[in-house]
Amino acid sequence: MIAAIVPQFFSTDLHASLAYYRDALGFETQFTFGEPAFYAGAIRDGFSIFFRHVDEKPPCAGNKYEVELLDAYIRVRDVHGLHAEYAARNVEVVRELADMPWGFTEFVVKDGDGRLLCFGQDTELVAPDGRRAT
Repeated sequence: MIAAIVPQFFSTDLHASLAYYRDALGFETQFTFGEPAFYAGAIRDGFSIFFRHVDEKPPCAGNKYEVELLDAYIRVRDVHGLHAEYAARNVEVVRELADMPWGFTEFVVKDGDGRLLCFGQDTELVAPDGRRAT
């Protein structure tokens, strides 16, 4: 049975990626592996993202940002609170918080390596004041 799915992101600078995820996105370094480190993990609220060192950035579609080709969709419990936290940390938001027609309230950020991360919550679980509905 599946217990979790962990995205693996490629990084040309593991230390910079881990620092961004710590300082901007509120993750903690979970582990580093190798000497020098070539594999690492970051964790927040019990969920991980793994990073693997590569010498060159993998190519991405030329219109990645125009058509919003996401690198990860991350479901959250308090989308309004997380959006406010990231605004206070000056995280680059590329799509503002909004209720989407597919039933999620979400926003999209660009991380320090240019990846697009969408954070979303089932709209029916979001109270009108932004708090989680009971």
